[in-house]
Amino acid sequence: MTTDDRPTQAIFSTQDAFSSSELDELCQRMISSGVLGRSKHYGALLQYLVKCSTQNRQPKELELATDVLGKGDDFDVSADSSVRVYVYQLRKKLNAYYGQNELDAPYKLVIPKGSYSLAAIAATPIVKSSALPVARFGVSNSLLLAFVVMLSANLLYMFSQRSEASRPPSQFAAAHPVWETVLGDDKPILLVMGDYYIFGELNANGNVARMVREFNVNSSSDLEDLQFSDIEHTENYLDLDLSYMPEGSAFALAKIMPVLQKSGKPVNITMMSDLTSADIRSNHIVYIGYISALDKLTNMTFAGSGLRIGRSYDELFNTKTAEYYTSDAGLPEEGDPFRDYGMFATFPASIDTQVVLITGMRDAGLMHTAQALSDTASLDDLIVSIDSDTDEAVACFEALFEVYGVDRLNFDANLIYTNLLDTAQIWGGPAVQ
Repeated sequence: MTTDDRPTQAIFSTQDAFSSSELDELCQRMISSGVLGRSKHYGALLQYLVKCSTQNRQPKELELATDVLGKGDDFDVSADSSVRVYVYQLRKKLNAYYGQNELDAPYKLVIPKGSYSLAAIAATPIVKSSALPVARFGVSNSLLLAFVVMLSANLLYMFSQRSEASRPPSQFAAAHPVWETVLGDDKPILLVMGDYYIFGELNANGNVARMVREFNVNSSSDLEDLQFSDIEHTENYLDLDLSYMPEGSAFALAKIMPVLQKSGKPVNITMMSDLTSADIRSNHIVYIGYISALDKLTNMTFAGSGLRIGRSYDELFNTKTAEYYTSDAGLPEEGDPFRDYGMFATFPASIDTQVVLITGMRDAGLMHTAQALSDTASLDDLIVSIDSDTDEAVACFEALFEVYGVDRLNFDANLIYTNLLDTAQIWGGPAVQ
């Protein structure tokens, strides 16, 4: 018989570790500590789970949605991940509590993965001496029963995950609260692709000598303004009716379009160079492209933001921490690693319309942001990171991803920044009224 001497943490029923009064008092200490954050839902969720533990029952996801989060009886657990998001974050908050408080507690309160109920673990790991004869070591029937219950719960969770995995990822992403603001009503969606307007510069013979990209010339009308402001060279510029998009836009479009189509609403597509103020007033706007191609949406994007464009469009500046985020993914040498940044933002453009930005400094950042916005787990991480459960917060925040890669291929990414946007600044700035 082999022996496994690795330390492990045994999972106990809360009734084996705490009396009812001890559990209630622990719950109140956790709430009073402030570790649960600003939202009232986390305290209510913890109290509800404590009540269920003292009654020796495991609540269902639908119960938590209706009894704690205030959802209606028509709540669809397969389409709305709200409960899973709150339980996931509460699990992290319980861990954070014991990182700062009650360091000598013999038992810690936890929410096992795949479960919606509370359990306890011993603060000091025990040594597992054999995997076979449990009864030889005097394990009580209650602990054995708890083990069987936990094992059964894990198996049920695994089978449910397999069933969910067979469904298209876009089906889950489209039902996520982050997308609710543009998919949950009958307002039309306008998908705006960040293109770069190109005009020609003529030589002395009147032929196009080169094609030019200027960041302040993003449409035919901008070119006309340039011609009027530079009379000496006005005859040297020619409207070629030409624009181009980065390679990463195609990948991002392929990821996001299935999500938008799940709404059943028509999705129209236009180029940023053709976007008008009337479009922003009458449609939800979903932007895909580089930060440098935001053009008409630039002022709205950064009006209430904690970020500013730095010394170039390959750099953002954090106004709170004075930190610079600079991409070096423009021209990476062969075999050299690079770092890029992807940015997501969502905010109201008017009373009736919403803007969703899926953008990046370069292709790597743009592509990762699109991947994150089409993946339920990544969307859950965004909600968790803003530490707020209000509809207003979910409809008005920004996030920044740091993306690493080699040879123009992405290998890893981290969510490094989230911030609630100042809606008053967006509406009070140079946004469309």
